[in-house]
Amino acid sequence: MKSVMKKIRHSASPVSFSRAVTVAVLLGPLAGALLAFGAVAATEGDVVSIDNFTFGPQELTIPVGTTVKWVNHDDIPHSVVDRNKAFRSKALDTDDSFSYTFASAGTFDYFCGLHPHMVGKITVK
Repeated sequence: MKSVMKKIRHSASPVSFSRAVTVAVLLGPLAGALLAFGAVAATEGDVVSIDNFTFGPQELTIPVGTTVKWVNHDDIPHSVVDRNKAFRSKALDTDDSFSYTFASAGTFDYFCGLHPHMVGKITVK
């Protein structure tokens, strides 16, 4: 057993602490940036911004199973209401959000329940 342990210790060449720190310092920010970019890229198209009494983007096409998040950036409350009653948010104050997962294909026309002239459409394929 002692000879096996000696061979293991000998085969695993030690890495100096300074070399490990140097590699971590150089690769850490790169790894963090890649992870952050992946997180933003994965969700960027699935967010509808409510700003200046409009939904943006006004129309969005997504695959089945996608969760869309509406975020209110106005200073007054808004809501999100599907015309066919598939979903309905509460009144969203500034920076509040509402999310809905689209489990089936179809076209979902929605509006603000407090300001019906605000309209949008989600197409699920």
